Amino acid sequence: MSTETGKIDTVANTEKTNTPTRYLITAALPYANGLKHIGHLAGAYLPADIYVRYLRAQKRDVVFVCGSDEHGTAIPIQAMKEGTTARAIIDKYHPIIKQNFDDLGISFDIYHRTSEPIHHETTQEFFTYLNDRNELEVIDSEQYYDEETKTFLADRFIKGTCPNCGFENAFGDQCEKCGTSLSPDMLINPVSTLSGKAPIKKPTKHWYLPLNKHEEWLREWILEQHKSDWRPTVVGQCKSWIDGGLQPRAVTRDLDWGIKVPLPDAEGKVLYVWFDAPIGYISATKQWAIDNNKDWKPYWYNEDTKLVHFIGKDNIVFHCIIFPVMLKLHGNIVPANVPANEFMNLEGDKMSTSRNWKLDMQDYIDDFIKKENGGSQMADVLRYYLNTISPETKDSEFTWKGFQDANNSELVSIFGNFVNRTFVLMHKLCGGKVPVLHTDIVDDADKKIVEDIQQTKAKVEGLLEQYKFREALFEVIDLARKGNKYMQDKEPWIVAKKLAENPDAQKSIDNTLHICLQLCGNLGIFINPFLPFTAKKMLHMMKLVDKVLEWSNAGSMKLLSVGYTLRAPELLFRKIEDDEVKAQITKLQEASKQKATAAPATEPVKETAPVKSEIVYDDFAKLDLRVGKIVTAEKVEKADKLLKLSVDLGFETRTIVSGIAMHFKPEDIVGKQVVVVINLAPRKMRGIESNGMILMAEDASGKLHFVNPEEQINAGAGVS
Repeated sequence: MSTETGKIDTVANTEKTNTPTRYLITAALPYANGLKHIGHLAGAYLPADIYVRYLRAQKRDVVFVCGSDEHGTAIPIQAMKEGTTARAIIDKYHPIIKQNFDDLGISFDIYHRTSEPIHHETTQEFFTYLNDRNELEVIDSEQYYDEETKTFLADRFIKGTCPNCGFENAFGDQCEKCGTSLSPDMLINPVSTLSGKAPIKKPTKHWYLPLNKHEEWLREWILEQHKSDWRPTVVGQCKSWIDGGLQPRAVTRDLDWGIKVPLPDAEGKVLYVWFDAPIGYISATKQWAIDNNKDWKPYWYNEDTKLVHFIGKDNIVFHCIIFPVMLKLHGNIVPANVPANEFMNLEGDKMSTSRNWKLDMQDYIDDFIKKENGGSQMADVLRYYLNTISPETKDSEFTWKGFQDANNSELVSIFGNFVNRTFVLMHKLCGGKVPVLHTDIVDDADKKIVEDIQQTKAKVEGLLEQYKFREALFEVIDLARKGNKYMQDKEPWIVAKKLAENPDAQKSIDNTLHICLQLCGNLGIFINPFLPFTAKKMLHMMKLVDKVLEWSNAGSMKLLSVGYTLRAPELLFRKIEDDEVKAQITKLQEASKQKATAAPATEPVKETAPVKSEIVYDDFAKLDLRVGKIVTAEKVEKADKLLKLSVDLGFETRTIVSGIAMHFKPEDIVGKQVVVVINLAPRKMRGIESNGMILMAEDASGKLHFVNPEEQINAGAGVS
């Protein structure tokens, strides 16, 4: 904004420094063994897509690769369940998953397959390169063998009791209940999933990647170079692995499904899927380059390429320790960041395919996109809600009531409402054309909203560069909220009633709606990475071309030309009714019951929470726990679960937003002493900045209880 009174300028393009020449963005390859649920979408694919769309808007050279992981034991296991072949399974699920991603706006540059010849060739070349340079070790060892089926058992063909949480159906590579990475030897009472019998140990020869030789480099690279710019959960998990001492990891397996080991003395052996799958990023890049007449090598060999892996937390060890060692030995670049997300739960419980407690992408598409005219807008509603509850730093929860509230209270009532009011009033009061801006009567409110637009650009840009997608989206919605307030304060519909007595009133109307229309244009740019279908619809209404969505245009107050006729308003979002929510909850519960009746689940719906991964004392010591006293408590408007608390900590009184409204009445908890985590980073919830967390205990029925001192103690007292 100009310092000259009454003048509003276009924002200049911000100069970037240290910008990489190119970007290679990957999202974890999903197993093509079944439908994928919204937890998968929220964990890796949606955040990756938001980031890529932002980079494209910045006109940066970016390639976004993914594809189906079509090897590994998950495929033949599913084939056995469906009574068919592994090939038939991948040919069935690959196109479904690919279409699901497309329907939900995930904009891969290529969605490849690890069954393609180019991937087999690339993976075998990679193995040969390492083996010829003695970077692999050949080790004779005893491995589990099923005498009845005469088969060496890969990790997924072995089940047993998890040594970490006691779950009785943990696989030999990972416990799907507590998420702990395992090896078959760690299981208690292992059995073969093929015969149900206890396996024996039998000698076999395999090739190993000696991770132990690379501990020093990993420690320096992760724990020193990236300790401040990678997410703490990622660094913490890597530190735990490294501090525990890395061991050689087998890269081959005795299987008949997978990529054959390219050696004459390796008959009956294939490359282990964890070695094969991440190389899929490279083979996908190769195929993309072939399809687009490009050179793939700069994306994997040039140091000025920024490689970013988007994954879930169960893939951290593979993408932060194992694959980087492989890349380093092969002469490739290593990832600049691995923004891994935590897990997403569903209606109070962990998502589980075995118990049918899940929401598949396909089910959402069938119920909310295919059944509606213009259903792509409902794809954006899912994208919006998943991003607002994104498990960036801790596990989160999808609830249908939360989904409804996010749509009705935020997308409909804030964002959609502002755009719709602007267009309705523009057609009613300005003849359907973009009115002129009368600079001689620009006031402080006008300048303030323009300043808000420009500040939003800087905030959103900074947050997206740091992979803070949830906070970035909040800033966009908050700008629409400010737009609503600006319009409400200006009241152009009231001013219009004074036209007969004051012809200059039209100037005020023109200015208000000119600024609101330019704000709509900016909202289209800002919302595009998050809600691409909505951005397209806004462009259509404003008669703007796709090029307007380039980030350099953000902050401009000249996106819409004066005198230009715009299209009639269309509602961007519709309300979601109570009966739709009830139907989805009933559907979920009935599907889970049917699964339990057909084949009782081995894990109950409600269980004692598993013991979390081991931490060291230094991790615990980082928490600053204090005794606080609740001074005031009130419900947060339009948020059934939230209470706004004022908590006396002795040295200051803080505002804390806590999700306990379903368990306690505000008036019943005033005066209660509580234990508070006081050194959490502030977080905005429903527009309120929360500065701490109340510790609560949950009983078997799901009811919350206060964790507080038995006797009154001074506020601010430490807890240790």
